Amino acid sequence: MSAIIGWAHSQFGKLEDDDLETMLARVCKQAVEDAGIGFDEVDAIYVGNFGMFEKQSFPAAFALEADPALRFKPATRVENACATGSAAVHMGLNDLASKKSRFVLVVGAEKMTSAPGSVIGDVLLNASYRKTEADTPGGFAGVFARIADLYFQRYGDQSEAMARIAAKNHANGVHNPYAQMRKDFGYEFCNTISDKNPTVIGAIRRTDCSLVSDGAAAIVMTDTETALRFPKAVHFRAAAHAQDYLPMAKRDIVAFEGCEQAWGKAHQQAGTSLDDLSFVETHDCFTIAELIEYEAMGLTPKGEGARAITEGWTAKDGKLPVNPSGGLKSKGHPIGATGVSMHIMAAMQLTDTAGDMQLQAPELAGIFNMGGAAVANYVSILERLR
Repeated sequence: MSAIIGWAHSQFGKLEDDDLETMLARVCKQAVEDAGIGFDEVDAIYVGNFGMFEKQSFPAAFALEADPALRFKPATRVENACATGSAAVHMGLNDLASKKSRFVLVVGAEKMTSAPGSVIGDVLLNASYRKTEADTPGGFAGVFARIADLYFQRYGDQSEAMARIAAKNHANGVHNPYAQMRKDFGYEFCNTISDKNPTVIGAIRRTDCSLVSDGAAAIVMTDTETALRFPKAVHFRAAAHAQDYLPMAKRDIVAFEGCEQAWGKAHQQAGTSLDDLSFVETHDCFTIAELIEYEAMGLTPKGEGARAITEGWTAKDGKLPVNPSGGLKSKGHPIGATGVSMHIMAAMQLTDTAGDMQLQAPELAGIFNMGGAAVANYVSILERLR
């Protein structure tokens, strides 16, 4: 397998002074410098970008703006909905596994806030099945409201558990310097419908939704043998991908079967089980997603995900901390950057460079990044080499 030897992460949020080109080039430059290699040593570049929020597309060449030595390097845009960042990471891993490249630069970036709210909502629906789901009330929030409604019908009202997930992730995000929203709202606020926390649609309240964000993140990867010569190296024990059907009507949408499959493949590759992991960064685009992901990763039986949050299992001091970074809920969700960001958050923890977010001596990290409603499912298991 391969390892991460350098990274860079922008602030997430409404970045009025930065366009996509500026953000993307900046983190590319910083990541290569952080790795301590020359720009001329980069063999391939993969750019994760969902796009469609602004008229400028075709962003792969923006990475070359980081340094003149990157000119004429192969650079390719990758897209797989909200899992775009992890898809780009996988392309880089494939490059290294084939020995086509020695050093690969992977960057994810998104400029969402330049588009009007109505446009953002419509663009996000491209991660659903337009033929039957395009008219879902509430847009993509409505998609997950439908999932929540079906989950509640099957297992009972889980609004309190969702509020506890929101409160946990906001509390964690206070300590993340890159997070868009660094405020601890507390459980009572998240569990109470009010002018400041209105119902968005169905069971989904404002505090159940991740944020519309701008941001970028980049990593440099190399083969594991080469990585051992660098000051820091975070090794991929596993990298698994399970793609499911796009139409929700073709699946048991409450089960997140693709998520379960990806975790199973990753543990098989790594020779691990869930009990071996020190923490998990998971895809909480909506709090109902994190709740169901507890079950899909095997933390609880089906329908009992609420136990994991109610009994404190997923808190920073619990038996399996989940989203110590604050997750998408607090950190923000610039679509193309999210998967790369999750790998950086995990790498920081494993190298004891997470600052106020730092857990005590973590050894193995699990990452789950999801595109659409459990359609594109990516799991990585990481450990520290150096």
